[in-house]
Amino acid sequence: MIKKRVWKWLAACVAAGVAATAAAQGWPVKPITIVVAYPAGGDTDALARVFAEKLQTRLGQPVLVDNKPGASGVIGSSYVAKAAPDGYTLLMAPSTFTMAQLVLKTAPSAAYDVRGGFTPIIQAGVQPLFIVAGPATKVRTLKEAMDESKRAELAYASPGSGSPMHVLGEMFNKAAGANFRHVPYRGVAPALTDVAGGHVPLTWVTYGPVEPYLADGKLRILGVAQAERTPLAPQVPTLAEQGYKGVEVTAWNGLYGPKGLPADVVSKLNTQLNEIIRLPDVAAKMKTLGVLPVGGPPAKLASTTIADLERFTRVVKELNIQAD
Repeated sequence: MIKKRVWKWLAACVAAGVAATAAAQGWPVKPITIVVAYPAGGDTDALARVFAEKLQTRLGQPVLVDNKPGASGVIGSSYVAKAAPDGYTLLMAPSTFTMAQLVLKTAPSAAYDVRGGFTPIIQAGVQPLFIVAGPATKVRTLKEAMDESKRAELAYASPGSGSPMHVLGEMFNKAAGANFRHVPYRGVAPALTDVAGGHVPLTWVTYGPVEPYLADGKLRILGVAQAERTPLAPQVPTLAEQGYKGVEVTAWNGLYGPKGLPADVVSKLNTQLNEIIRLPDVAAKMKTLGVLPVGGPPAKLASTTIADLERFTRVVKELNIQAD
């Protein structure tokens, strides 16, 4: 069923883009903007800047990154949805893109249509999610965290309400019978800064931002929320190995344009970015960010988007997850 909906979405995107194709001849002829709907310093921002630098050289036009944070990415995503479908305004989005509006009480003026408001271009990569402890607690295992939470309240930081980390945190609470309190921030960087600074004891986070803190023990990884251990940190046990089954969420990043983006622009960007993510220096940078490359055709991103939207629509409703 998901595959059928993906092809309907892509067919609609192609049909909408036919009228704009003539205008796209010779694209690009002016600067391109990649919108990141979060503050500078996070994973999505860093990845967008890597791609922007490479695309600028290959396309022969400036490629700029414009941070438009707010409302867990809703403001920036909505901005791109309303932009002209001419290939000059794009969106680099994390998987929060599919979830945020399920959790937030979004004003109609800021809302966007995940299914019908965008053209998928490429899924850049995936990122395993980890539960991490900071200096505000001495726990070194997930069992110790559960034991401590019975004696005193433990809180977890996330990069925002409606983020994969927030949804994962509430899924874990349900599965484990825990009551870790959610503390939302405006992005990964400020959330991790407060955890590393001892202000919040726990966080659900991707690997890249955590790695620099591991050597001195300032941050400690307690588990990874996927079916198998990740090559990024093979020593870290999965949540399932520790007795918490079915608590699996993987973050990802994708590049979108507004609905109706011309097919030749989509094809050119997809081709270029598939080549870019396989460059040795880009692969090395993505590894530093904790991103495992994916690539592939636009249909891959479309499939991931719809699958996550449908899965987390159910999860958010079942667990009654709401913005704090």
